[in-house]
Amino acid sequence: MDFTLTKEQELLRDAVAGFLGARYELEKSRDAAKSDAGWQPALWRGFADELGILGATLPERVDGMGGGPIELMVITEELGRALVVEPYVDTVVVGGGLLARSGGERAEEVLRQIVSGAARTAFAALEPTSGPTFHDVSTSARRDGEAWVLDGAKTVVTSAPLATHLLITARTSGDRRDKAGVSLFLTEFDAANPPAGVEVHSYRTIDDRVGSDLTFTGLRLPGDALLGTEGAAWDDIEATVDEATTAIASEAVGCMRKVLADTVEYAKQRQQFGVPIGSFQVLQHRMVDMYMELEQAVAAVFLAVYSLGASAADRARSVSAAKVTIGRAARFIGQNAVQLHGAMGMTEELAIGHYFKRLTVIEREFGSSEQHLARYAALTRP
Repeated sequence: MDFTLTKEQELLRDAVAGFLGARYELEKSRDAAKSDAGWQPALWRGFADELGILGATLPERVDGMGGGPIELMVITEELGRALVVEPYVDTVVVGGGLLARSGGERAEEVLRQIVSGAARTAFAALEPTSGPTFHDVSTSARRDGEAWVLDGAKTVVTSAPLATHLLITARTSGDRRDKAGVSLFLTEFDAANPPAGVEVHSYRTIDDRVGSDLTFTGLRLPGDALLGTEGAAWDDIEATVDEATTAIASEAVGCMRKVLADTVEYAKQRQQFGVPIGSFQVLQHRMVDMYMELEQAVAAVFLAVYSLGASAADRARSVSAAKVTIGRAARFIGQNAVQLHGAMGMTEELAIGHYFKRLTVIEREFGSSEQHLARYAALTRP
């Protein structure tokens, strides 16, 4: 497997890193995340107009750049290194992926709005009784003349308070856990002024992002709110979730690179018994172990990235292997970084604590390590 980036991919990496290094200050971004706004709209506009990364991985037919999985990995790793809270994965990877795969006039229109920075999406899929299983859908959708009527509840809808559009999974046929019968709906959305039939409870998550719990009671949507074929959305959802899982795994690599670099630098500066603590052999061994975990995570992410275009089974196996590897590495590197920084590692003043919280969330986002280990075992069982 070739880990070498092309010249164009290196230029993309350097452009994103340069933009974030000059414009994205951790303290300012945390203050914005904790404000009523919850993000920095001006930076999102910069992502669209100055960097063009909102369309870098979307199809050329919607004014995107037609980039592939490697470009996605390059972008998300740099976003992770800078600890960006803006909803790139929720909008470009999840929203863009579902819309591009579903097709249709409405989907194409919102895709173009994503590229321009005008649209942001949230994926309302998980439910209070579903756990991390995306095809466990109890929310129902029924026809009423030309319209659709939705009833049900969704939980942990990340980025919903920032979204201009919702993508909602609902069951149009079949039993609760069936993969067949799941449909996908698109609707405009404003968490501050939700449409009739939607109750919104929003909150900030431990990693300084935002999310909402949503309840639908007789939510009426127009007939063209249905994306794709009725009851046949699962294959598109599974492929998109695997792509998003790979994206946050790459983001975790960026986080871990920063955490390890900061820990090594701290060990060179922190004095104990009149010498830097980095001179103690036991701590050197600990940091080498952290480096080895990071390198294994990098290799696992590359495997997942290169498998996104493979068969569904091969893709799922590689993505789950990467998620398990990332989960282990994130926990080991994060915990050891905090320990090596002492009590300061968990304070708001140091970056390490913020990165540790994001890595903790990534470990369970889009399925826990245990769930992905079970999926990997099922896919490799003879």
